[in-house]
Amino acid sequence: MGEFSMELNDDQAQVLRWVHDFAENVERPAAHEWDEREATPWPIIEHAATIGLYSFDFVANCFADPTGLLLPLVNEEMAWGDAGIALAILGSTLGVAGIVAAGTPEQVAEWAPKCFGQAGDIQLAALCVSEADAGFEAARFGTRAEYDGRGDNWTLNGAKTWVTNGGIADIHVVAASVESELGARCQANFIVPPKTPGLSMGRRFDKTGVRASHTAEVILHDVTLPGACLLGGRDRLDERIARANEVGHPRSPAAIVTFEATLPAIAAQAVGIARAAYEYALDCAKQHRAFERQAVAFKLADMRTRTDAARLLYLRAASMAMTGKPFTAAEGSMARLFAGETAVWVTEQAVQILAACGYSRDHPVERWHRDSVAHTSFEGTSEIQRLVIARAISGTRVH
Repeated sequence: MGEFSMELNDDQAQVLRWVHDFAENVERPAAHEWDEREATPWPIIEHAATIGLYSFDFVANCFADPTGLLLPLVNEEMAWGDAGIALAILGSTLGVAGIVAAGTPEQVAEWAPKCFGQAGDIQLAALCVSEADAGFEAARFGTRAEYDGRGDNWTLNGAKTWVTNGGIADIHVVAASVESELGARCQANFIVPPKTPGLSMGRRFDKTGVRASHTAEVILHDVTLPGACLLGGRDRLDERIARANEVGHPRSPAAIVTFEATLPAIAAQAVGIARAAYEYALDCAKQHRAFERQAVAFKLADMRTRTDAARLLYLRAASMAMTGKPFTAAEGSMARLFAGETAVWVTEQAVQILAACGYSRDHPVERWHRDSVAHTSFEGTSEIQRLVIARAISGTRVH
């Protein structure tokens, strides 16, 4: 197994230059408008699809990168452009991650390309895990899937919350409990195809930040799916049920496995926000000679240090995931926790450095600060990340 290295090859560097150009010349000029409109930026997604940035082929190439570094680095560049627009474009990869983590090769081949569609016929995907009364705790899922062996069908009932692309997606990947008495020990992911009766959008959330990304509840009422929509297939599920009944719960339910796979990329988005704020504050400090004041200089030194440290953590986690090294100390959650809190802190310092201007919408730092807060609350709050880390390093069930 090769050693971890941050040295990029020519192909990786070329991809990142291309993505950075899109972030700088397409996302940034449009960021304020779509933040104000708080609407899905369809023209920008269409533009990304036209050039191949929003496409299954591009995401597949990133997933196939043997170092594991390319996809999170792309996420950082996109979030550097604008976090809301980035999530609108990259949100479908969450659904793809759910399919890849739990599906058979045949299911991945069938459904992953449909998460994007093509230029002129854009498709979206959504990953539906969180619930209002359960949050990140899969053991408390209220969403149930009941199996009818006579017709080889599953029927889903429940509600999911804080779903990126929820209700407007063409393909929803839904986590549900299939054996209520086993809780998280028997939970599975299901594909809900486009226009399936019984799936609807509930409340659409008005958010403080990442406002260009659509977030909503997803309601499932008697959603009937063929057996082929169970990711991983019935045989694999039966094996998990048997293991759960014999020796206790397996190491991680499907939803948690999916989250672990997405954590480095989510951490990278937070680093992109922090980097944008640091660079902007640095430029402003140089222009106004504020860098000569020790208080400002020390702030900028700490901002750069923390941002670089957060990047190292997510790169380590991404490399471990790709090379099959287990997260024995919850390294993915470490990256997610530190990057999210770093983004909040760095953007706050940027606001302080710009003084009253930093609080004005004439400058993007106030938007970046609003965007950063999402990274301590969605996809598992900072408290949840600490809980996961504590359980990993102690080997005990921390409550």
